[in-house]
Amino acid sequence: MFIAELPYREDSAGLFSLWSQTPWSVFLDSARPNSQLGRYDILATRPRMTLVTKGNVTEIRSREGIRLSPEDPFLLLKHALGEPIESAAVPFCGGAIDYFSYDLARRLEKIPAFTSEVDAIPEMAVGIYDWAVVVDHQARQSFLVGKENPATEGFWREMKETLVSLRPRMPGGFYLHTSIQSNMNWHEYQQSFERIQHYIREGDCYQVNFAQRFSARASGDPWRAYTDLRQINPAPFGAFLRHPQMTILSSSPERFLKVREGRVETKPIKGTRPRGRMPEEDFYLVEALSESIKDRAENLMIVDLLRNDLSKTCQLGSVKVPHLFEVESFASVHHLVSTVTGELDPANHALDLLRGCFPGGSITGAPKIRAMEIIEELETLRRGVYCGSIGYIGYDGTMDTNIAIRTMVHSGNNIHFWAGGGIVSDSIAQREYQESFDKASSLIQVLSRYQLATNRVGG
Repeated sequence: MFIAELPYREDSAGLFSLWSQTPWSVFLDSARPNSQLGRYDILATRPRMTLVTKGNVTEIRSREGIRLSPEDPFLLLKHALGEPIESAAVPFCGGAIDYFSYDLARRLEKIPAFTSEVDAIPEMAVGIYDWAVVVDHQARQSFLVGKENPATEGFWREMKETLVSLRPRMPGGFYLHTSIQSNMNWHEYQQSFERIQHYIREGDCYQVNFAQRFSARASGDPWRAYTDLRQINPAPFGAFLRHPQMTILSSSPERFLKVREGRVETKPIKGTRPRGRMPEEDFYLVEALSESIKDRAENLMIVDLLRNDLSKTCQLGSVKVPHLFEVESFASVHHLVSTVTGELDPANHALDLLRGCFPGGSITGAPKIRAMEIIEELETLRRGVYCGSIGYIGYDGTMDTNIAIRTMVHSGNNIHFWAGGGIVSDSIAQREYQESFDKASSLIQVLSRYQLATNRVGG
Protein backbone atom coordinates (compact mmCIF):
# COMPACT_ATOMS: atom_id res chain seq x y z
CA MET A 1 0.00 0.00 0.00
CA PHE A 2 1.04 3.58 -0.69
CA ILE A 3 0.06 6.28 1.84
CA ALA A 4 1.42 9.84 1.70
CA GLU A 5 0.18 12.73 3.82
CA LEU A 6 -1.04 15.86 2.05
CA PRO A 7 -1.81 19.36 3.33
CA TYR A 8 -5.21 19.37 5.05
CA ARG A 9 -7.89 21.67 3.68
CA GLU A 10 -11.26 22.14 5.37
CA ASP A 11 -13.19 22.24 2.10
CA SER A 12 -12.48 19.40 -0.32
CA ALA A 13 -14.47 21.04 -3.12
CA GLY A 14 -11.46 23.13 -4.14
CA LEU A 15 -9.36 19.97 -4.42
CA PHE A 16 -11.95 18.12 -6.46
CA SER A 17 -12.35 21.10 -8.79
CA LEU A 18 -9.11 19.92 -10.46
CA TRP A 19 -11.03 16.94 -11.89
CA SER A 20 -14.63 18.15 -11.85
CA GLN A 21 -14.76 18.25 -15.67
CA THR A 22 -13.03 14.90 -16.21
CA PRO A 23 -15.17 11.81 -16.96
CA TRP A 24 -15.09 9.16 -14.23
CA SER A 25 -14.11 11.65 -11.55
CA VAL A 26 -15.83 10.87 -8.24
CA PHE A 27 -16.28 12.87 -5.05
CA LEU A 28 -17.84 11.18 -1.99
CA ASP A 29 -18.59 14.21 0.11
CA SER A 30 -19.39 14.47 3.82
CA ALA A 31 -20.07 18.21 3.31
CA ARG A 32 -17.80 19.30 6.12
CA PRO A 33 -17.14 21.85 7.56
CA ASN A 34 -20.86 22.67 7.20
CA SER A 35 -22.17 19.33 8.48
CA GLN A 36 -21.58 17.85 11.92
CA LEU A 37 -22.56 14.37 10.75
CA GLY A 38 -19.80 13.50 8.29
CA ARG A 39 -16.10 12.81 8.70
CA TYR A 40 -14.42 11.50 5.54
CA ASP A 41 -14.29 12.78 1.96
CA ILE A 42 -13.00 10.49 -0.81
CA LEU A 43 -11.88 11.82 -4.20
CA ALA A 44 -10.56 9.95 -7.24
CA THR A 45 -10.25 10.07 -11.02
CA ARG A 46 -8.63 8.08 -13.87
CA PRO A 47 -9.85 4.55 -12.93
CA ARG A 48 -7.86 1.58 -14.22
CA MET A 49 -11.09 -0.21 -15.13
CA THR A 50 -14.78 0.64 -15.58
CA LEU A 51 -17.81 -1.65 -15.44
CA VAL A 52 -21.03 -0.37 -17.04
CA THR A 53 -24.17 -2.52 -16.98
CA LYS A 54 -27.03 -1.90 -19.39
CA GLY A 55 -29.78 -4.47 -19.59
CA ASN A 56 -28.29 -7.95 -19.54
CA VAL A 57 -24.78 -6.93 -20.58
CA THR A 58 -21.88 -5.39 -18.67
CA GLU A 59 -19.12 -3.60 -20.59
CA ILE A 60 -15.74 -4.01 -18.88
CA ARG A 61 -13.20 -1.49 -20.13
CA SER A 62 -9.55 -1.56 -19.06
CA ARG A 63 -6.04 -1.03 -20.41
CA GLU A 64 -6.27 -4.52 -21.89
CA GLY A 65 -9.28 -3.59 -24.01
CA ILE A 66 -13.07 -3.97 -23.89
CA ARG A 67 -15.11 -7.08 -23.24
CA LEU A 68 -18.82 -7.71 -22.78
CA SER A 69 -20.28 -10.11 -20.25
CA PRO A 70 -23.81 -11.36 -19.44
CA GLU A 71 -22.73 -12.43 -15.93
CA ASP A 72 -24.16 -11.08 -12.67
CA PRO A 73 -22.80 -7.50 -12.30
CA PHE A 74 -22.12 -8.01 -8.57
CA LEU A 75 -20.04 -11.10 -9.34
CA LEU A 76 -18.14 -9.28 -12.10
CA LEU A 77 -17.33 -6.47 -9.69
CA LYS A 78 -16.17 -8.91 -7.03
CA HIS A 79 -13.80 -10.52 -9.57
CA ALA A 80 -12.50 -7.08 -10.59
CA LEU A 81 -11.61 -6.28 -6.96
CA GLY A 82 -9.78 -9.56 -6.49
CA GLU A 83 -8.90 -11.23 -3.20
CA PRO A 84 -9.21 -8.85 -0.22
CA ILE A 85 -6.01 -7.18 0.95
CA GLU A 86 -5.12 -6.14 4.49
CA SER A 87 -7.09 -3.13 5.74
CA ALA A 88 -5.36 0.22 6.10
CA ALA A 89 -5.84 2.92 8.74
CA VAL A 90 -7.90 4.99 6.29
CA PRO A 91 -11.45 3.93 5.30
CA PHE A 92 -10.63 3.59 1.58
CA CYS A 93 -7.33 2.46 0.08
CA GLY A 94 -8.41 1.87 -3.51
CA GLY A 95 -11.19 -0.17 -5.07
CA ALA A 96 -14.66 0.44 -6.54
CA ILE A 97 -16.52 3.77 -6.40
CA ASP A 98 -19.74 4.92 -8.10
CA TYR A 99 -23.40 3.93 -8.31
CA PHE A 100 -25.84 1.04 -8.48
CA SER A 101 -29.20 2.20 -9.86
CA TYR A 102 -32.57 1.16 -8.46
CA ASP A 103 -33.27 -0.63 -11.75
CA LEU A 104 -30.30 -2.96 -11.24
CA ALA A 105 -32.78 -4.92 -9.11
CA ARG A 106 -34.22 -6.21 -12.39
CA ARG A 107 -31.14 -8.45 -12.58
CA LEU A 108 -31.98 -9.86 -9.14
CA GLU A 109 -35.78 -10.15 -9.11
CA LYS A 110 -38.54 -10.69 -11.66
CA ILE A 111 -40.07 -7.21 -11.76
CA PRO A 112 -42.63 -6.40 -14.49
CA ALA A 113 -41.61 -3.74 -17.01
CA PHE A 114 -44.36 -1.12 -17.20
CA THR A 115 -42.44 2.11 -16.63
CA SER A 116 -40.86 4.08 -19.47
CA GLU A 117 -37.11 4.59 -19.73
CA VAL A 118 -36.43 8.09 -21.00
CA ASP A 119 -32.74 8.74 -20.21
CA ALA A 120 -31.08 5.37 -20.91
CA ILE A 121 -29.12 5.56 -17.65
CA PRO A 122 -26.94 2.46 -17.09
CA GLU A 123 -28.12 0.21 -14.28
CA MET A 124 -24.59 0.16 -12.85
CA ALA A 125 -21.54 2.30 -13.51
CA VAL A 126 -18.48 1.64 -11.37
CA GLY A 127 -14.82 2.59 -11.66
CA ILE A 128 -11.96 0.60 -10.14
CA TYR A 129 -9.47 3.11 -8.73
CA ASP A 130 -5.93 2.17 -7.71
CA TRP A 131 -5.62 5.40 -5.73
CA ALA A 132 -7.68 8.09 -4.00
CA VAL A 133 -7.40 11.15 -1.81
CA VAL A 134 -8.94 10.59 1.63
CA VAL A 135 -9.70 13.60 3.81
CA ASP A 136 -10.30 13.02 7.53
CA HIS A 137 -12.05 16.10 8.90
CA GLN A 138 -12.04 14.85 12.47
CA ALA A 139 -8.28 14.32 12.56
CA ARG A 140 -7.75 17.25 10.17
CA GLN A 141 -5.52 15.16 7.90
CA SER A 142 -5.45 14.33 4.18
CA PHE A 143 -3.79 11.36 2.48
CA LEU A 144 -2.97 10.15 -0.99
CA VAL A 145 -3.56 6.40 -0.76
CA GLY A 146 -3.62 3.46 -3.09
CA LYS A 147 -2.56 0.06 -4.24
CA GLU A 148 0.92 0.03 -5.68
CA ASN A 149 1.50 -1.68 -9.01
CA PRO A 150 3.77 -1.12 -12.04
CA ALA A 151 1.16 1.04 -13.76
CA THR A 152 1.03 3.56 -10.90
CA GLU A 153 4.72 3.81 -9.88
CA GLY A 154 5.40 6.86 -12.05
CA PHE A 155 2.08 8.40 -11.11
CA TRP A 156 2.54 9.05 -7.39
CA ARG A 157 5.14 11.83 -7.56
CA GLU A 158 3.22 13.73 -10.22
CA MET A 159 -0.06 13.44 -8.30
CA LYS A 160 1.42 14.46 -4.96
CA GLU A 161 3.05 17.54 -6.49
CA THR A 162 -0.27 18.52 -8.11
CA LEU A 163 -2.19 18.17 -4.86
CA VAL A 164 0.36 20.03 -2.73
CA SER A 165 0.51 23.01 -5.11
CA LEU A 166 -3.27 23.17 -5.46
CA ARG A 167 -4.83 25.83 -7.69
CA PRO A 168 -8.62 25.34 -7.57
CA ARG A 169 -10.64 25.81 -10.75
CA MET A 170 -13.76 27.94 -10.77
CA PRO A 171 -16.93 26.22 -12.02
CA GLY A 172 -18.60 27.41 -15.21
CA GLY A 173 -22.13 28.74 -15.48
CA PHE A 174 -25.25 26.64 -15.06
CA TYR A 175 -28.67 27.58 -16.47
CA LEU A 176 -32.28 26.40 -16.29
CA HIS A 177 -34.27 27.17 -19.43
CA THR A 178 -37.70 26.07 -18.14
CA SER A 179 -39.60 25.92 -14.88
CA ILE A 180 -39.34 22.80 -12.73
CA GLN A 181 -42.20 20.43 -13.56
CA SER A 182 -43.44 17.27 -11.86
CA ASN A 183 -44.45 14.22 -13.90
CA MET A 184 -47.78 14.10 -12.06
CA ASN A 185 -50.29 16.62 -10.74
CA TRP A 186 -52.27 16.41 -7.49
CA HIS A 187 -55.16 14.52 -9.12
CA GLU A 188 -52.81 11.91 -10.60
CA TYR A 189 -50.97 11.55 -7.30
CA GLN A 190 -54.25 11.09 -5.45
CA GLN A 191 -55.37 8.35 -7.87
CA SER A 192 -52.14 6.42 -7.31
CA PHE A 193 -52.40 6.95 -3.56
CA GLU A 194 -55.89 5.42 -3.56
CA ARG A 195 -54.64 2.47 -5.59
CA ILE A 196 -51.90 1.84 -3.00
CA GLN A 197 -54.49 2.03 -0.21
CA HIS A 198 -56.53 -0.59 -2.08
CA TYR A 199 -53.52 -2.93 -2.19
CA ILE A 200 -52.89 -2.39 1.54
CA ARG A 201 -56.53 -3.18 2.39
CA GLU A 202 -56.36 -6.32 0.24
CA GLY A 203 -53.30 -7.51 2.17
CA ASP A 204 -50.85 -7.24 -0.75
CA CYS A 205 -48.47 -5.02 1.22
CA TYR A 206 -48.02 -2.96 4.38
CA GLN A 207 -46.12 -0.02 2.94
CA VAL A 208 -45.21 1.32 -0.52
CA ASN A 209 -42.66 4.04 -1.19
CA PHE A 210 -44.21 6.18 -3.94
CA ALA A 211 -42.35 9.03 -5.69
CA GLN A 212 -42.82 11.76 -8.26
CA ARG A 213 -40.13 13.03 -10.63
CA PHE A 214 -39.27 16.70 -11.16
CA SER A 215 -37.55 17.89 -14.35
CA ALA A 216 -36.30 21.01 -16.11
CA ARG A 217 -34.31 21.84 -19.22
CA ALA A 218 -30.77 22.74 -18.19
CA SER A 219 -27.34 23.46 -19.65
CA GLY A 220 -23.89 24.37 -18.45
CA ASP A 221 -21.63 23.01 -15.70
CA PRO A 222 -23.45 20.95 -13.03
CA TRP A 223 -20.42 21.32 -10.75
CA ARG A 224 -21.66 24.87 -10.19
CA ALA A 225 -25.02 23.52 -9.01
CA TYR A 226 -23.36 20.97 -6.75
CA THR A 227 -21.14 23.50 -5.01
CA ASP A 228 -24.30 25.44 -4.13
CA LEU A 229 -26.24 22.31 -3.16
CA ARG A 230 -23.63 21.23 -0.61
CA GLN A 231 -23.82 24.69 0.98
CA ILE A 232 -27.63 24.82 1.13
CA ASN A 233 -28.16 21.16 2.04
CA PRO A 234 -24.97 19.68 3.56
CA ALA A 235 -25.38 15.92 3.92
CA PRO A 236 -23.13 13.18 5.31
CA PHE A 237 -23.48 10.97 2.20
CA GLY A 238 -23.21 13.49 -0.61
CA ALA A 239 -21.62 12.70 -3.97
CA PHE A 240 -20.67 14.24 -7.29
CA LEU A 241 -20.09 11.67 -10.04
CA ARG A 242 -18.99 12.84 -13.50
CA HIS A 243 -19.71 10.39 -16.30
CA PRO A 244 -19.17 10.72 -20.05
CA GLN A 245 -22.90 11.06 -20.77
CA MET A 246 -24.31 12.34 -17.48
CA THR A 247 -23.50 13.78 -14.06
CA ILE A 248 -24.95 12.77 -10.68
CA LEU A 249 -25.36 15.26 -7.83
CA SER A 250 -26.41 13.73 -4.51
CA SER A 251 -26.96 15.22 -1.05
CA SER A 252 -28.25 12.07 0.62
CA PRO A 253 -28.69 11.96 4.40
CA GLU A 254 -29.14 8.17 4.51
CA ARG A 255 -26.57 5.43 4.95
CA PHE A 256 -27.49 2.17 3.24
CA LEU A 257 -24.75 -0.32 4.16
CA LYS A 258 -21.40 0.03 5.87
CA VAL A 259 -18.88 -2.78 6.41
CA ARG A 260 -15.67 -2.31 8.38
CA GLU A 261 -13.65 -5.25 9.77
CA GLY A 262 -16.69 -7.46 9.35
CA ARG A 263 -19.09 -5.21 11.27
CA VAL A 264 -22.21 -4.27 9.30
CA GLU A 265 -24.39 -1.21 9.83
CA THR A 266 -27.47 0.17 8.09
CA LYS A 267 -29.45 3.27 9.14
CA PRO A 268 -32.91 3.35 7.54
CA ILE A 269 -34.86 6.61 7.44
CA LYS A 270 -38.64 6.56 7.75
CA GLY A 271 -40.49 9.58 9.12
CA THR A 272 -40.01 13.20 8.05
CA ARG A 273 -40.91 16.70 9.22
CA PRO A 274 -39.82 20.01 7.65
CA ARG A 275 -37.51 22.33 9.60
CA GLY A 276 -39.31 25.08 11.51
CA ARG A 277 -38.88 28.75 10.71
CA MET A 278 -38.29 29.61 14.41
CA PRO A 279 -36.56 27.58 17.17
CA GLU A 280 -39.85 27.00 18.99
CA GLU A 281 -41.52 25.66 15.85
CA ASP A 282 -38.48 23.49 15.09
CA PHE A 283 -38.61 21.99 18.61
CA TYR A 284 -42.32 21.26 18.23
CA LEU A 285 -41.75 19.47 14.91
CA VAL A 286 -38.98 17.31 16.42
CA GLU A 287 -41.26 16.34 19.30
CA ALA A 288 -44.14 15.57 16.96
CA LEU A 289 -41.93 13.32 14.80
CA SER A 290 -40.39 11.56 17.79
CA GLU A 291 -43.82 10.75 19.28
CA SER A 292 -45.66 9.94 16.04
CA ILE A 293 -47.20 6.46 16.27
CA LYS A 294 -47.64 6.36 12.48
CA ASP A 295 -44.00 7.25 11.74
CA ARG A 296 -42.70 4.80 14.34
CA ALA A 297 -44.79 2.00 12.85
CA GLU A 298 -43.59 2.90 9.35
CA ASN A 299 -39.97 2.91 10.53
CA LEU A 300 -40.35 -0.40 12.35
CA MET A 301 -41.68 -2.13 9.21
CA ILE A 302 -38.45 -1.25 7.38
CA VAL A 303 -36.26 -2.18 10.36
CA ASP A 304 -37.82 -5.66 10.31
CA LEU A 305 -37.30 -5.90 6.54
CA LEU A 306 -33.62 -4.94 6.88
CA ARG A 307 -33.06 -7.35 9.75
CA ASN A 308 -34.21 -10.12 7.42
CA ASP A 309 -32.06 -8.82 4.54
CA LEU A 310 -28.92 -8.59 6.71
CA SER A 311 -29.52 -12.10 8.05
CA LYS A 312 -28.95 -13.53 4.55
CA THR A 313 -25.19 -12.82 4.76
CA CYS A 314 -24.49 -12.07 8.44
CA GLN A 315 -23.53 -14.58 11.13
CA LEU A 316 -26.43 -16.37 12.76
CA GLY A 317 -27.79 -14.40 15.72
CA SER A 318 -25.57 -11.35 15.12
CA VAL A 319 -28.21 -8.97 13.72
CA LYS A 320 -29.26 -6.42 16.35
CA VAL A 321 -31.15 -3.11 16.56
CA PRO A 322 -29.13 -0.91 18.96
CA HIS A 323 -31.07 2.29 18.18
CA LEU A 324 -34.74 2.76 17.32
CA PHE A 325 -36.57 5.95 16.33
CA GLU A 326 -33.82 8.54 16.83
CA VAL A 327 -34.44 11.99 15.35
CA GLU A 328 -31.64 13.36 13.16
CA SER A 329 -31.87 16.94 11.91
CA PHE A 330 -30.65 18.16 8.53
CA ALA A 331 -30.70 21.50 6.73
CA SER A 332 -34.28 21.27 5.42
CA VAL A 333 -35.91 18.35 7.28
CA HIS A 334 -35.91 16.21 10.43
CA HIS A 335 -35.82 12.43 9.95
CA LEU A 336 -36.64 9.43 12.14
CA VAL A 337 -33.66 7.08 11.93
CA SER A 338 -32.98 3.59 13.32
CA THR A 339 -29.76 1.57 13.34
CA VAL A 340 -29.44 -2.12 12.50
CA THR A 341 -26.09 -3.92 12.91
CA GLY A 342 -24.64 -7.36 12.29
CA GLU A 343 -21.43 -9.33 11.79
CA LEU A 344 -20.72 -10.38 8.21
CA ASP A 345 -20.21 -14.11 7.83
CA PRO A 346 -16.50 -14.66 6.96
CA ALA A 347 -17.58 -16.73 3.96
CA ASN A 348 -19.27 -13.67 2.44
CA HIS A 349 -17.98 -10.52 0.75
CA ALA A 350 -19.34 -6.99 1.20
CA LEU A 351 -20.79 -7.31 -2.32
CA ASP A 352 -22.74 -10.40 -1.22
CA LEU A 353 -24.26 -8.24 1.50
CA LEU A 354 -25.06 -5.45 -0.97
CA ARG A 355 -26.62 -7.90 -3.42
CA GLY A 356 -28.71 -9.53 -0.70
CA CYS A 357 -30.11 -6.22 0.54
CA PHE A 358 -30.51 -4.43 -2.80
CA PRO A 359 -32.38 -2.17 -3.29
CA GLY A 360 -32.74 -0.71 0.20
CA GLY A 361 -36.03 -1.53 1.90
CA SER A 362 -36.52 2.04 3.12
CA ILE A 363 -37.22 3.13 -0.46
CA THR A 364 -39.32 0.19 -1.62
CA GLY A 365 -41.77 -0.74 1.11
CA ALA A 366 -42.81 -4.05 2.61
CA PRO A 367 -42.89 -6.78 1.60
CA LYS A 368 -40.16 -5.65 -0.76
CA ILE A 369 -40.93 -7.51 -3.99
CA ARG A 370 -44.67 -6.80 -3.94
CA ALA A 371 -43.99 -3.15 -3.11
CA MET A 372 -41.61 -2.94 -6.10
CA GLU A 373 -44.29 -4.44 -8.36
CA ILE A 374 -46.75 -1.78 -7.24
CA ILE A 375 -44.14 0.97 -7.75
CA GLU A 376 -43.62 -0.35 -11.28
CA GLU A 377 -47.35 -0.22 -11.93
CA LEU A 378 -47.95 3.31 -10.61
CA GLU A 379 -44.78 5.29 -11.31
CA THR A 380 -44.76 6.07 -15.02
CA LEU A 381 -40.97 6.55 -15.38
CA ARG A 382 -38.05 4.40 -14.30
CA ARG A 383 -36.20 5.63 -11.24
CA GLY A 384 -32.67 5.15 -12.55
CA VAL A 385 -30.11 6.29 -9.97
CA TYR A 386 -32.82 7.51 -7.55
CA CYS A 387 -33.30 5.04 -4.69
CA GLY A 388 -30.28 3.08 -5.83
CA SER A 389 -26.98 3.40 -3.99
CA ILE A 390 -23.74 5.42 -4.26
CA GLY A 391 -20.52 4.63 -2.43
CA TYR A 392 -17.36 2.55 -2.34
CA ILE A 393 -16.19 -1.04 -1.91
CA GLY A 394 -12.48 -1.20 -1.12
CA TYR A 395 -9.84 -3.72 -2.09
CA ASP A 396 -9.79 -4.65 1.60
CA GLY A 397 -13.50 -5.52 1.67
CA THR A 398 -14.66 -2.35 3.44
CA MET A 399 -17.81 -0.71 2.11
CA ASP A 400 -19.88 2.39 2.72
CA THR A 401 -22.89 3.26 0.57
CA ASN A 402 -25.81 5.65 0.68
CA ILE A 403 -29.42 5.47 -0.39
CA ALA A 404 -29.50 7.76 -3.43
CA ILE A 405 -32.23 10.14 -2.32
CA ARG A 406 -32.02 13.97 -2.65
CA THR A 407 -30.22 13.16 -5.89
CA MET A 408 -30.20 14.95 -9.26
CA VAL A 409 -29.14 13.58 -12.64
CA HIS A 410 -28.00 15.98 -15.36
CA SER A 411 -28.18 14.20 -18.71
CA GLY A 412 -28.25 15.80 -22.15
CA ASN A 413 -30.12 19.07 -21.77
CA ASN A 414 -32.24 17.96 -18.81
CA ILE A 415 -31.93 17.72 -15.06
CA HIS A 416 -34.14 15.36 -13.05
CA PHE A 417 -34.70 14.62 -9.39
CA TRP A 418 -37.26 12.64 -7.40
CA ALA A 419 -39.02 12.80 -4.05
CA GLY A 420 -41.47 10.51 -2.35
CA GLY A 421 -42.37 8.73 0.84
CA GLY A 422 -43.72 5.59 2.40
CA ILE A 423 -47.50 5.19 2.24
CA VAL A 424 -49.17 3.04 4.91
CA SER A 425 -52.79 2.34 5.88
CA ASP A 426 -53.25 5.51 7.94
CA SER A 427 -51.44 7.85 5.54
CA ILE A 428 -53.28 10.98 4.39
CA ALA A 429 -52.87 11.78 0.71
CA GLN A 430 -52.42 15.54 1.05
CA ARG A 431 -49.80 15.15 3.77
CA GLU A 432 -47.83 12.57 1.78
CA TYR A 433 -47.97 14.78 -1.30
CA GLN A 434 -46.70 17.76 0.70
CA GLU A 435 -43.95 15.64 2.27
CA SER A 436 -42.51 14.93 -1.17
CA PHE A 437 -42.19 18.70 -1.72
CA ASP A 438 -40.62 19.13 1.72
CA LYS A 439 -37.98 16.54 0.79
CA ALA A 440 -37.40 18.18 -2.59
CA SER A 441 -37.23 21.71 -1.17
CA SER A 442 -33.43 22.01 -1.04
CA LEU A 443 -33.07 20.79 -4.63
CA ILE A 444 -35.77 23.16 -5.83
CA GLN A 445 -34.10 26.00 -3.92
CA VAL A 446 -30.75 25.34 -5.59
CA LEU A 447 -32.11 25.01 -9.11
CA SER A 448 -34.32 28.08 -8.75
CA ARG A 449 -31.13 30.15 -8.58
CA TYR A 450 -30.42 29.28 -12.19
CA GLN A 451 -33.83 29.73 -13.76
CA LEU A 452 -33.78 32.23 -16.60
CA ALA A 453 -37.53 32.76 -17.01
CA THR A 454 -39.66 31.72 -14.04
CA ASN A 455 -39.35 30.42 -10.51
CA ARG A 456 -42.55 28.40 -10.59
CA VAL A 457 -42.57 24.70 -9.74
CA GLY A 458 -45.32 23.02 -11.75
CA GLY A 459 -47.23 19.84 -11.11
